[in-house]
Amino acid sequence: MSDAADDPFAVALQIQRKCREQGFDWSDPDELWAKLDEEIAELREAATPEHRHEELGDVLFMVVNIARHLKLDPMTALAATNAKFQRRYRHVEAALDALPPIGDPERLVQMEALWQAAKAIEKKTC
Repeated sequence: MSDAADDPFAVALQIQRKCREQGFDWSDPDELWAKLDEEIAELREAATPEHRHEELGDVLFMVVNIARHLKLDPMTALAATNAKFQRRYRHVEAALDALPPIGDPERLVQMEALWQAAKAIEKKTC
């Protein structure tokens, strides 16, 4: 496992907490959502790989900021989503041999149907 100093999410939280302690923080939760919307729009409009890279970082930084304001741990949330995705994708993987070949548009249609089925199964068991 990496040291917290090596984890960009942990570093973002440290930066944001320091800024908060010094009075540089968002006071209106609606402004957080507006800023995230702005950062997403900038990412969508970025024309070069370098600019997209920078804007993606801004989006991720803002997501960490929102998590902090919601008193959520972004690393734990992402880990849970990773596990959920893997769990659902195993349902898709179990049928790979029966799917059309890669490149056939029907393959993705069938994979999406399997994905939705996995989601439905999870909702029934919750």
